[in-house]
Amino acid sequence: MKKIIVFYFLAAFLVACGSYAEQRNTASASTPTVDGKSIYKDYCIACHGLYGVMGGSGAFDLTKSTLPLEERVKVITDGRKLMTPFKGLLSEEKIRAVAEYVETLKQ
Repeated sequence: MKKIIVFYFLAAFLVACGSYAEQRNTASASTPTVDGKSIYKDYCIACHGLYGVMGGSGAFDLTKSTLPLEERVKVITDGRKLMTPFKGLLSEEKIRAVAEYVETLKQ
């Protein structure tokens, strides 16, 4: 009797783990591209503000930025003056997404 219970428990466990792995693979395949706006809200809003004009802690007014995309990526990656470098915090893909989103803040 114990062997049957153990067998059913193991079978249920394997089925549950298998379906979880399948869900994970399906979710990662359908994951949308990185959302620069949400990353900006998570990491940048404290100093730059929602619209890029806040200037907290000496932050630059992003609506007046004239930097090309690659230079914005470099600034976000390495930091500048008091700005935190995000190299160790965000992936290159996320940094690029934020840099592209910042372009939408320009006036």
